[in-house]
Amino acid sequence: MIGDIVTVTVDRAIGTCHPEYPDMYYPINYGYIKGIIAPDGEEQDAYIVGVSEPVKEYTGRVIAIVHRKDDVEEKWVVAPKDMIITKDEIERLIQFQEQYFDSEVWINGV
Repeated sequence: MIGDIVTVTVDRAIGTCHPEYPDMYYPINYGYIKGIIAPDGEEQDAYIVGVSEPVKEYTGRVIAIVHRKDDVEEKWVVAPKDMIITKDEIERLIQFQEQYFDSEVWINGV
């Protein structure tokens, strides 16, 4: 899946709050990939990095997987097709939500 081009439907755009946790602010776009079912039985969730404005839908490249050791699902990280973002930068960008989980970012399976 890393390297695949996918389209993310954004249901939590930059600047919005989580529907169940109003104190959780989204500094990046977040959504799901239609038709790909994750282990939790819902469509695959994805963070979108490298896009600085709210979007409703975004097509980009999967650049990393966020593996949660204490959850059944993983999150995909999607970026513009030619953008390179470091593992440290990804971790910083998704910390707003991943701080609540024991997670690690995998780039190229590592």
